[in-house]
Amino acid sequence: MARRVRDEHARFARPSKHGSRPRTKQRPEHADAVTGLVVGVDRGRYTLVIDDGGPDEREISAMKARELSRTRAVIGDRVDVVGDTTGSEGTLARIVRITERTSVLRRTADDTDPYERIVVANADQLVVVTALAQPEPRTGMIDRCVVAAYDARMDVLLCLTKADLASPDELRDLYTPLGVEVVVARQDSTDTVEAVREHLLGRTSVLVGHSGVGKSTLINALVPDAARATGVVNDVTGRGRHTSTSAVALRLPDPGGPPGAHDGWVIDTPGVRSFGLAHVEVGHLLAAFDDLDEVAARCPRGCTHLADAPDCALDEWVAQAPEGQVRTTRESRLSSFRRLLGSRTATV
Repeated sequence: MARRVRDEHARFARPSKHGSRPRTKQRPEHADAVTGLVVGVDRGRYTLVIDDGGPDEREISAMKARELSRTRAVIGDRVDVVGDTTGSEGTLARIVRITERTSVLRRTADDTDPYERIVVANADQLVVVTALAQPEPRTGMIDRCVVAAYDARMDVLLCLTKADLASPDELRDLYTPLGVEVVVARQDSTDTVEAVREHLLGRTSVLVGHSGVGKSTLINALVPDAARATGVVNDVTGRGRHTSTSAVALRLPDPGGPPGAHDGWVIDTPGVRSFGLAHVEVGHLLAAFDDLDEVAARCPRGCTHLADAPDCALDEWVAQAPEGQVRTTRESRLSSFRRLLGSRTATV
């Protein structure tokens, strides 16, 4: 019997009858998809609000479709979904697209970690909640939050809590030159809660802060049915215990509107102990300071813009200012910018 001669190329040939289906780059258009807002994420399941603000507004549960397996949806994302979008118990829709984001708030685990973690998408402003006492305020952490917000092209609101325990004047004077709005809240006053609400109405705001600063207490005052867990500050370490374990978007009630009216979203996040800025570039931070950005264009190539940078045009800009208020204002702006710039690599 003749020995069979095997063609060495045969094992590389594509099967003609029983092979896999031909691949195609075409993807379904999902023309019947509806758009929803991601308000909660829990172990691969997403809670969405459909028809935000309309008469048919409803919450549904969804999961990502296979084509989005490598794309992460986060709180604040606007997504297109197909399938059962009625919101009936036991139903599960599929997220097939994530719409273009208007802003992305990011952080890294530390300043050397190249992996960016998206905190929230499509928020208008970052609300940095800081206690004036118990625990003591940490300006390094506030600076880092401000840098991350400016990098994301977001406004910043500094909310100072526990004003019944310490004066807010020092922190207010420190951050006003940066263009940061400051609002003060007292634990024994409902008027200050309404003052905070005025800054949030009509906007999507994300709240961040250390554990124990009163963030969850503030959320519960702004959104009475939020029921966010609150904790206490450890007398020994001076730090709070984590009470919020996941981010969630909450409708902000509008007391001035008709019964049940809402105007804006409040996104509560778990308490943070670090805010890495490995992703932030100097140019992005400069863009938040229009006056400094224009002057910095005259700096020598590779200028760090820090205080020890040789021939930095920002120093010349201050020196050329006339004596008085103009020079004082420029000095304050440059000092504040350099403080933020230094916070990118400082230990907090």
